[in-house]
Amino acid sequence: MTMTTIKLPCHPRVSLLIASVSLLIVGCAAVLALAAGVSPLQAQSVACMVNGEPITNLDIEQRTKLNFLTTRKQMPRQEVIEELTNEKVKIKEAKKFGVDPSASDIDQAYAGMSSRMRLSADQLTKSLESQGVRPETMKARLKADMVWTSLVRGRYKESLQVGEKDVAAAALESGDAGQAEAFEYKMQPIVLIVPRGSASTSFDARRKEAESLRERVQTCAQANSYFKSMPNAAIREPVVKTSADIPGPLRELLDKTPIGRLTPPEITKQGVEMVALCERKPTKIDTPKKREIREKMYAQKYEAKSKAYLADIRKAAMIECR
Repeated sequence: MTMTTIKLPCHPRVSLLIASVSLLIVGCAAVLALAAGVSPLQAQSVACMVNGEPITNLDIEQRTKLNFLTTRKQMPRQEVIEELTNEKVKIKEAKKFGVDPSASDIDQAYAGMSSRMRLSADQLTKSLESQGVRPETMKARLKADMVWTSLVRGRYKESLQVGEKDVAAAALESGDAGQAEAFEYKMQPIVLIVPRGSASTSFDARRKEAESLRERVQTCAQANSYFKSMPNAAIREPVVKTSADIPGPLRELLDKTPIGRLTPPEITKQGVEMVALCERKPTKIDTPKKREIREKMYAQKYEAKSKAYLADIRKAAMIECR
């Protein structure tokens, strides 16, 4: 794994030579803190120092709110402090090996998370703020997760690998000898495009059109002939996936679909989508059960290595709490 150290520019030091100017700046900071609902004392109160970096009472309060928002459980203050302390230690260790994501990297991860929640980044920010959580609090947790995952996987790549013999043995022990039926599917996704903002009647019309085409299409060659020449329609290049790569509901649908035919139409953001099933053949490359076992075994190895590594670097860390 290639790691690149990213150096961030330091903020310039400003010398305040006139006492009245200094007092004015302090006064403005206090007003701004009060306007945000945070007292200047609270904002500056340090609960712990970790390798020379502070964890403030505000940090603890914010993380407590975020944890409650995501888990619906009230985490004890000491556990929150431990979590924040671990993150400081992890980030410092990651920097030693050049794992130091930029602000734009964190923003991309934040946007990616909001997208998975079917929200924009701004919508996620507003949602957090409505619960009294600053977006920076979420981004700080994201950064710690990103750097630690990258560091552990990068440093211990070899020892985290899961052997196929171990997977087969675990499958046998669980009652699956690896012989469960699995298939390799060759498919071509199809979409009948409906412009965004169209009325529901437009989707209904295209759905009826799709149902009519399902009755007529008998082969993937016919599907290509129909959809490549049809206005406001598209057929993509063939893709090949195994049973382990496909979600259960779609897998069941493909197993019921005759070769050369189309799956039932589904309404999506793009319009009405179907899949042309071009080929389905048995395979022993992988099965959903073996994939599940492999991922579980990897997660167990990662968790054990992560805990041991964290315990080691905490021993060398300078941690002082009041």
